[in-house]
Amino acid sequence: MIDHTGILVADWAKSKAFYDAAFAPLGYTLLAEVPVEYTGGVKVGGYGKGKPDFWLTESQDVGPGRHYAFVAKSTAEVDAFYAAAMASGGKDNGGPGPRPHYHEHYYGAFVIDPDGNNVEAVFHGG
Repeated sequence: MIDHTGILVADWAKSKAFYDAAFAPLGYTLLAEVPVEYTGGVKVGGYGKGKPDFWLTESQDVGPGRHYAFVAKSTAEVDAFYAAAMASGGKDNGGPGPRPHYHEHYYGAFVIDPDGNNVEAVFHGG
């Protein structure tokens, strides 16, 4: 249903380093950076596989509390996402493990990013 989405980030370099590390185990990379002459000097970049699906936009008007969940292909990918996110400045918001209260085959990990957003990797395997 959703083609792409994005968040506002206060510190482009810090957020880029966090998402570069956290997304690497999931196979997501920075695929596009919009030239600043098209953005009024604001840094904008999109992560994904094949096409940019998740965008970061530099801004001083960030707000915490958003939640984004990203697909993992295995529990090992969820574990690696969590470890990489924590090592790159994330804050724990629920370590890797099953979440049967969400769904019978739900394995996820939750991390707070540098701007206070709740970022998750989830595997819906059996």
